[in-house]
Amino acid sequence: MNDQPLREASGDKPGTGSGTGTVAPPADPSAPLASGKPAGTRLGFSNYLGLAGALLAMIVLFSLLSSHFLTYDTFSTIANQIPDLVVMSVGMTFVLIIAGIDLSVGSVLALGASVVSVAALKWGWGPLPSALLGVAAAALTGTITGAVTVGWRIPSFIVSLGVLEAARGMAYQMTNSRTAYIGDAFDFLSNPIAVGISPAFLIAVAVMVIAQLVLTRTVFGRYLVGIGTNEEAVRLAGVNPRPYKVIVFALMGALSGLAALFQISRLEAADPNAGVGLELQVIAAVVIGGTSLMGGRGSVISTFFGVLIISVLAAGLAQIGANEPTKRMITGAVIVVAVVLDTYRSRRKRA
Repeated sequence: MNDQPLREASGDKPGTGSGTGTVAPPADPSAPLASGKPAGTRLGFSNYLGLAGALLAMIVLFSLLSSHFLTYDTFSTIANQIPDLVVMSVGMTFVLIIAGIDLSVGSVLALGASVVSVAALKWGWGPLPSALLGVAAAALTGTITGAVTVGWRIPSFIVSLGVLEAARGMAYQMTNSRTAYIGDAFDFLSNPIAVGISPAFLIAVAVMVIAQLVLTRTVFGRYLVGIGTNEEAVRLAGVNPRPYKVIVFALMGALSGLAALFQISRLEAADPNAGVGLELQVIAAVVIGGTSLMGGRGSVISTFFGVLIISVLAAGLAQIGANEPTKRMITGAVIVVAVVLDTYRSRRKRA
């Protein structure tokens, strides 16, 4: 059976990209994209302006609908609730740029949190080694996803679906399907330290800045954009794309593990049900930010705008008293619009 339609749906398309067509192999193997900044990361000032305008319009709208929205407490609460979404969206930006997708991130978060709980509560480990083990377990899970995807040439969509179930099952197994209360050992991550901002938020911003620099200022970032744009051209240039793809999935896993620490710090517990459906929010934030589902184009800064839009939308709907079905319908509509716009942009590039 021809697996090309499935391959296209998952975004794993050797030799294809974000609608730019086939490109000539780069002359210099160290520079799949010849310019100082990878072309795929140049979403343009208009993209940032559009995202900022949409965010501002939402803030104005909810300020008119609720007298309690435009307050310091509202925005400090948003800032302290989004670190996990920010770091996971950073990882997903890299995954989508290489024309992949990872649906297992919510389950990997739960697995990482469960490993931390076992190390801290059953083995008596301290906060630091427990945290490192949890992040390492999540990174290993991401590595497995990448290795199976690359080694067996299976679409990452399918592999990550399997990992989603397996990681969730392991989280339930380790915690006996119960929430494990860890205590205040990780509270320092979520306790505000200045102007109501937590260390977790500052760490998330640092991760975002470093990731943007890696994507736009390093050869590694150029390779990722080249792989997503035209993997075959990168291969013909003498660069093996396989290890780079595995590294990206490992990074996605590690950042899911970091997000698990942020959640533990807020809840003082490891919940095996944590992260259910979180992959949809993560992918939505990345696509709203302008990263292409087809690969080869994206920006971490734009993704951050996407996270803010998703988070402000959720906070605003909650403040005006929208019920859960209404919130889900509106959020879903926003996601559909973002995907339609992404498809439209890709078709325009092909034209």
